[in-house]
Amino acid sequence: MARVSRHDPEQFSQQRAHPVDEVLPVGKLTLYGFQHVLAFYAGAVIVPIILGNALGLSREELVYLINADLLTCGVASIIQALGVWKIGARLPLVQGVTFTAVSPMIAIGLGAGGGTAGLLVVYGAVITAGIATFLFAPFFSKLVKYFPPIVIGTILTVIGLTLIPQGLQDAAGGAQLKGHPEYGDTKNLAYALGTLLFILVVVRIGKPYLSSLAVLLGLVAGTGVAWLLGDVDFSGVQSADWFGVSTPFHYGMPKFEVFPIIAMVVVMLITMVETTGDVYAIGEITRKKVDNSTVANALRADGVATVLGGILNSFPYVAFAENIGLVRMSKIMSRFVVVAAGGFMIVMGLLPKAGSVVAAIPHPVLGGAAIAMFGMVAAVGIQILGKVDLREERNALILAVSLAAALLPQAVAPFFERMPEDVRAVLNSGITLGSLTAVLLNLFFNVFTRRTTMEIDWDEIEADEPADTHEPFGAPAPGAPAPAGPHGQYGAPAAAGPHEQYGAPGPADPYAPQAPHRPAPPHAPGPQHPQGGPDWGAPGR
Repeated sequence: MARVSRHDPEQFSQQRAHPVDEVLPVGKLTLYGFQHVLAFYAGAVIVPIILGNALGLSREELVYLINADLLTCGVASIIQALGVWKIGARLPLVQGVTFTAVSPMIAIGLGAGGGTAGLLVVYGAVITAGIATFLFAPFFSKLVKYFPPIVIGTILTVIGLTLIPQGLQDAAGGAQLKGHPEYGDTKNLAYALGTLLFILVVVRIGKPYLSSLAVLLGLVAGTGVAWLLGDVDFSGVQSADWFGVSTPFHYGMPKFEVFPIIAMVVVMLITMVETTGDVYAIGEITRKKVDNSTVANALRADGVATVLGGILNSFPYVAFAENIGLVRMSKIMSRFVVVAAGGFMIVMGLLPKAGSVVAAIPHPVLGGAAIAMFGMVAAVGIQILGKVDLREERNALILAVSLAAALLPQAVAPFFERMPEDVRAVLNSGITLGSLTAVLLNLFFNVFTRRTTMEIDWDEIEADEPADTHEPFGAPAPGAPAPAGPHGQYGAPAAAGPHEQYGAPGPADPYAPQAPHRPAPPHAPGPQHPQGGPDWGAPGR
């Protein structure tokens, strides 16, 4: 990212804002924000549904949890995208309840007797872990040098590959149909495939504006077809209340117990790695520089949102990877779109009828859209891995073993059933195992041996930003060869566009594949790193 001091202030004032900071017209903010809500909704409500059912809550209590979750999601997303003081990354990141915390919270709640009594112990652990996350954020951000592209790319690929089965499960009819003849029925798969094909067709033949709304249009079209065929149930909308407020400590004052707090703090440490990966992923997509302070601000927002979750009867929060895939597909990078989405979530949290309308979208239709979005999360990870020299066997092993670890909970579930309950609550997650494996193997191979890995120069990335950041999905990826045209080759000077970056284009693509790395002699000076971006892969001290 070119520094302001390098340019004349008068010239700087004449430049357009970065696409991340662009305020779109109200109509576009409304449409794009609502698209984020629809893409996010299924993942947002699944955690309170799973936890509520596991703890034996009544239907009324379950509905209350969902409304509280939506309200807190909206407030947390606005804080993350808009930014308050040093809280919030000011990037288009939607906040949602982390899936990593589901198993630990179920174990904590059942250990406390289940029901609302179990929720009180869960909330005590959630509040304490949120405070710990907020306080530890600036220190954790300084550890970013231990998260080089091989780690970040692997974590994002793991997140995408772990979420894809959830989308496929929805395409088959949803988890609630498992064990029933309707699960995997041809009709459900037809709805999912039809929604997915509709999205792909809109992206293929639609103009950039329509392509950016492909997911929203696909969900509306899929739901409309299902309604015409009698497969959409709007009865919940009629029975839902018009207005409802989630009051603090609705179920009573939280209970603070040592072991549940320790388990939840461990979970939040894992989600901090996940958020770090999400922040760098959105920086990669939007061509916005990410540094230690950006990561620290994002983690502080996670901490504040998690504390709010414990107070407002919700759960731990993290930057939602699902919506990163939507940003990549739609090419709409404005963080104010997420602010608009946060406003919609707050309204849905206060108006149960509004939430019930979105909840009526059939699971197969959601699954068809989720397959594309979750796959795009994995694609972002693969894009980052494309900058890594995987011919170097240590990098290849980090990726290979981490992917295997991520698949272990689904492939060999009985292995975790034999573990102690506290250990199983933390490790029985593909995202957790895959992320921890990538971090630990990088420490083993590249840090403890004082080897260096490739560092990304974010100054050059932003200087090389393509002129047209609103190209439809399917355009050549940054750094990939492109045919000659008005925009020229990536890395070469491009024609001025509405989002032209400050200053002249930078040098050649810093992401070009590197030559095989060889360890430096014991006393030889290491490579000199550029001063621009975060110190990814610096040798350990």
